[in-house]
Amino acid sequence: MITGIVNADFEPIISLSLQGSDGRIYIPDAIVDTGFNGWLSLPPEFIAQLNLRWKRRGRAILGDGSECVFNVYEATVVWDGELLVIPVDEADLEPLIGMSLMEGYQLMVQVFERGLVELSKVNTV
Repeated sequence: MITGIVNADFEPIISLSLQGSDGRIYIPDAIVDTGFNGWLSLPPEFIAQLNLRWKRRGRAILGDGSECVFNVYEATVVWDGELLVIPVDEADLEPLIGMSLMEGYQLMVQVFERGLVELSKVNTV
């Protein structure tokens, strides 16, 4: 199970463990964003700090209908105790955890300041 808290802006926050190219583990806080269908987005300065490997360019349609083009990198994340290699979208905003990373999990959020955020694996067999 992965846990976090709801902040004063009513954003569900969890700490994410990312492995840099130097093997060190970095632990940024990330917002759980159910409107983002990607895996993870990170700001450019954090991508540079981790020295992530560039993979390709990506395109997305934003909530306002506009299209944006961005860089996609590859990162290793510790997710619920397992190492996963995932794509990371570069975005000049707070780190966001998207629905693709949460696939197969149930999200529970107590929507009040300091409320509990829980992601628990769903047994689908």
